[in-house]
Amino acid sequence: MEIGKENKFVEFLKKYGIYVVVGVVVFAVALTFTLLAALNGSVRTGGGTLDFTLPMNNATVVKDYSDTALQENSTLNQWEAHLAVDLTSEDSDVFAVYDGTVASVGYDYLSGYTITISHSDGFLSIYSSLAEEVEVEEGDKVVAGEKIGSASESAEGELDMGAHLHFTLMLNDDYVDPNDYLSLQLK
Repeated sequence: MEIGKENKFVEFLKKYGIYVVVGVVVFAVALTFTLLAALNGSVRTGGGTLDFTLPMNNATVVKDYSDTALQENSTLNQWEAHLAVDLTSEDSDVFAVYDGTVASVGYDYLSGYTITISHSDGFLSIYSSLAEEVEVEEGDKVVAGEKIGSASESAEGELDMGAHLHFTLMLNDDYVDPNDYLSLQLK
């Protein structure tokens, strides 16, 4: 290597070396987090593990979550993604799955009476097809296992299913499979 070219390289490193090193470190850290997330197959919440309780006692899953395979909605006579889990139980009581604040209580023709609870780490739990008489109001603080309502047939969009709970879980405004957080298949 010629002395002039070597001096230019040394001068470049003296002038821009810190930027090269910082760029390599940032790239390595980003790559590490990406690979760890891909290997774990789970969503990092930033607050550790959250222990959700079940939204109903002795529940049976009558229609499972599916964001890729279409499922038939016999009430609406159409095929659709089902971004929730539908549950039934002899005991129609519905419980908060985790501590949080009631973000909304409302009614929609297709979904029926609905309660949305905001939880820590970006989670929202949404309970639809409830009876009109709910146990909470917007702004109420709830704890895991607290009764918030009762399953019913108020969801006109799933009327053929009878009385049930249409349970949705979201993380950072994205639908997530409740089965990843709750032991629903054991019931």
